[in-house]
Amino acid sequence: MSYNKIVSVTGLAGLYELVSSKADGGVVRSLEDKSAKFVSNRIHSFSHLESIEIFTVKDNVNLVDIFLAMKASSEPMPAPTADAKAIKAYFEKVYPDMDFERVYGSDMKKMVKWYDILTKAGIEIKLSNVAEGEETTAAADEKPVEKKAAKTVAPKAAAIKSAPAKKINSPRKMA
Repeated sequence: MSYNKIVSVTGLAGLYELVSSKADGGVVRSLEDKSAKFVSNRIHSFSHLESIEIFTVKDNVNLVDIFLAMKASSEPMPAPTADAKAIKAYFEKVYPDMDFERVYGSDMKKMVKWYDILTKAGIEIKLSNVAEGEETTAAADEKPVEKKAAKTVAPKAAAIKSAPAKKINSPRKMA
């Protein structure tokens, strides 16, 4: 399981792995109890952890940066059930650049809880953009024959998309 598949679902506590997605929702698996269920887009919204940014006094930072600062810190992490003042004091020591006027205590509490869930699940906290950059470097080292094979797939896909749609005749006559 990788970090880029982890989502937060509105109305549901905890974090989930996005197993598959459909037009009307997605199948998610809880990181805590491993139960899987379908979640409808009509009722809930999905937020990928990779796309969440945190306000700072400078530029906004990705949630991964906060998690990595929490991991590197020697400061004892408060319990997810601790009061807002204790959690704010923790973040003032761990990530002092955080904009504490715009980041609510409930958000900081959620970050502590999510970090706890991720570490217990054994998920490596890193952005997938770094992995993609490494893959593109590896792709540049490939043999030209492999690149040529990849190019032959694209014209077939274009031919399928450009095929005209069939006209469906309705058995009912319009007046």
